[in-house]
Amino acid sequence: MTTTPTSDETPSAFTDEQYGAQRAEAAVWAGASALTTDRHGRVLVERVSYRDTHLLPGGAVDKGESPAHAASRELYEELGVTMALARGLAVDWVSAAGANARPAIRFPGEVLHVFDGGTWGDEQIAAIRPREGEIEAVDFVEPARLTELMSPDNARRALSALRARINAAGPALLENGLPIAPTVLDRVGALRTARARHHLPFHGGPAPEQLPVVQVWGWLLASDGRALVLLEPDTGAALLPGGTPEPPDRSDPLVTLRREAREEAAADFSEPLFLGHLCDPNEPYARLRYAAPLTRLGPPPVDPATGRTHIRVLTTPEQALELFDWGLPAADQLAAVHQARARLGIPRAARQPLTELPDATDLTIL
Repeated sequence: MTTTPTSDETPSAFTDEQYGAQRAEAAVWAGASALTTDRHGRVLVERVSYRDTHLLPGGAVDKGESPAHAASRELYEELGVTMALARGLAVDWVSAAGANARPAIRFPGEVLHVFDGGTWGDEQIAAIRPREGEIEAVDFVEPARLTELMSPDNARRALSALRARINAAGPALLENGLPIAPTVLDRVGALRTARARHHLPFHGGPAPEQLPVVQVWGWLLASDGRALVLLEPDTGAALLPGGTPEPPDRSDPLVTLRREAREEAAADFSEPLFLGHLCDPNEPYARLRYAAPLTRLGPPPVDPATGRTHIRVLTTPEQALELFDWGLPAADQLAAVHQARARLGIPRAARQPLTELPDATDLTIL
């Protein structure tokens, strides 16, 4: 007669039959999906015939199949896209309670893998062939819309995976869509509200004299080439140090930038380089951009304009752009940032996890 092993028995005391039976009792489902963005940072989601909410491309892992192979297979079956998926973004433990599954399904829990589908250009997007009868539409949507379009558990998982991709610290371990070790992007809820949108052409030269300046922002660069980015504590929205000129600034954009950097981030910088300006053809305004070496940070201040204390992080310029919705012209601004960085003798930063700057007094960067 075969006996069922008790929980306090060690595997070495089991027969192969007993050990296999115990593990089979604890079996859970496995699934895999792919998170893909376009060049604007919008996320690919599918509208399917069998649900009233959107999904990432993906599905169940078949018997004997690896999660990475399953995600690639689902991309091909659902969208007609052939690609290998080698980078994981998140592994999510979905409990029976977290899935809110119908009782008849007898859901035992699931381990869901989210892989990085990369950034698709126009040709890859044009090659999408949705599976007839199942995929009704494919949309690229702003990250902030995921909570509106997806079920709560799927939206949590997709946003956590997207933050993990930006943070570049490796795959996030999730429980019911939430990271068990939240990063600063998770804690502030980055990307759950609309990103700052400025789809404006970037011009490398000075702004025309007749255009009033309505904004001055700075790429303040630490000695390792990363930029200072501010996160709103209540919305997770990201912004560069800087702001709107005020009368005491005497129409001097550098006075505006120094004042705003101190008010928002207690940041000082050395002699800046002018990068260029942005302007809207339909509005008679200019927005100026500078780059400068970051030299000092004081204790985080309360911004007099908002009454909030921003969370200060260092990111590569490329990671910073993923937190904004600046459109394709952002590539021209990024090129100008790197040209200025080289002129300032600052190295190019390798992609790495975001660093939250401590609440230290007189934190010296250089």
